[in-house]
Amino acid sequence: MEEVEVVIVGAGPAGLATSACLNRLNISNVILEREDCYASLWKNRSYDRLKLHLAKQFCELPYMPFPKNVPTYIPRREFIQYLDTYVSTFNINPMYHRSVETAFYNENVEKWYVVVNNTRLGVKETYYGKFLVVASGENGEGYVPETKGLDSFNGEYIHSSKYENGMKYGGKDVLVVGSGNSGMEIAYDLSNYGANTSIVVRSPVHVLTKEIVHLGMVLSKYLPVKVIDGIVLILGKLKFGNLSKYGIHKPTTGPFYLKEHEGQAPIIDVGTIEKIKSDEIKVLPSITSIEGNEIRFENGYLKSYDAIIFATGYKSTVLKWLKDDNYLFNDNGMPNKSFPNHWKSENGLYCAGFSRRGLFGISHDALKITNDINFSLGRNKKGI
Repeated sequence: MEEVEVVIVGAGPAGLATSACLNRLNISNVILEREDCYASLWKNRSYDRLKLHLAKQFCELPYMPFPKNVPTYIPRREFIQYLDTYVSTFNINPMYHRSVETAFYNENVEKWYVVVNNTRLGVKETYYGKFLVVASGENGEGYVPETKGLDSFNGEYIHSSKYENGMKYGGKDVLVVGSGNSGMEIAYDLSNYGANTSIVVRSPVHVLTKEIVHLGMVLSKYLPVKVIDGIVLILGKLKFGNLSKYGIHKPTTGPFYLKEHEGQAPIIDVGTIEKIKSDEIKVLPSITSIEGNEIRFENGYLKSYDAIIFATGYKSTVLKWLKDDNYLFNDNGMPNKSFPNHWKSENGLYCAGFSRRGLFGISHDALKITNDINFSLGRNKKGI
């Protein structure tokens, strides 16, 4: 058994930021991580051309701004370098190969017990502390929707977390399922590598440029969301025109409202829309069935494909192991309360990185949680 004041589950940016804030106040903590490295989503499960979709000033972790010489929109490799520096600067030391099996609150001793499987040694270990921070995140595991006939597909199908680049798909017919930012960017990447690319767009989406989103983020300090949405929607229409004739429809509410209330981010175009307009990328509705390599769509269209990339998002896995959460999480493993009141439950239980506000939300959570823990410990330390 190992006892610390704070047990943190997950060594993604949320866990790292929380540990850094606690370390600054000399509050003992341990990070338990099931993988063999920190930030495994960024290091092992992201495609090569990925960049941060928001400007760098909205993506900094607490107490370490990005260097002035890095690009405004930071590429994946540079962000990993930033995290490497962050970990060494704040003396963060995650415990790897620790897969949490259960975490429960012991009322007799008023502590959280976290039982893990040390997958490297093949032994069970127990960690306990007065506080538990769930930082396993929104992206616990890749989600592939049930699709009629998928088991019969003769080609390759993968989740986007396993996609690196389009090199091996050149000349092949590839279908991307999912029209979020990852799906749109993967479709663009595949097309650049010479794949005959189609993308399934099932739901209405807003499409903006990174410059328009940046303007909206800056204006959010001064204007209400309704006004910001009006501005960015006009700019988006001037840039892209009416996309409905290409199979891309807009939601009835604005992009910043959707992000704030439902966590749905707008598409930040990287060049995909131009390829859709020129018919280099074909937009299709939902899949109705798969038989062998042939895929049939809602509009009756039938085509044979060599590969399917499911860019259909992730799901939280917290409910598989967390007990006694006092309704902090809903049935989908996401907070019951909305931002900014989502991060705290009872008995010293917190969550970081579940606000659906990206790295900006992670920084908010880490600072709030650390200040609350510091206050609860009654230490004569200045808040952070």
